[in-house]
Amino acid sequence: MTGKSKTFNTRVNCYECKHFYVTWDAQLPRGCRAFGFKSAMLPSIVVKQSSGTPCMKFVKKEHKGRNG
Repeated sequence: MTGKSKTFNTRVNCYECKHFYVTWDAQLPRGCRAFGFKSAMLPSIVVKQSSGTPCMKFVKKEHKGRNG
């Protein structure tokens, strides 16, 4: 046993996070408001590669219902 949690290798889906946004920058089209950076890759991948741990700032978006 490695001591890591079962969720350690679980990929964080930035598209479902309220901090994720799409930028106007063609070179760096994905951004994270929580960490304050833009990237060519999904922010969760950058965080995992940089820190070795999954993103700890993920907050699931609240989807509002559509009225016709």
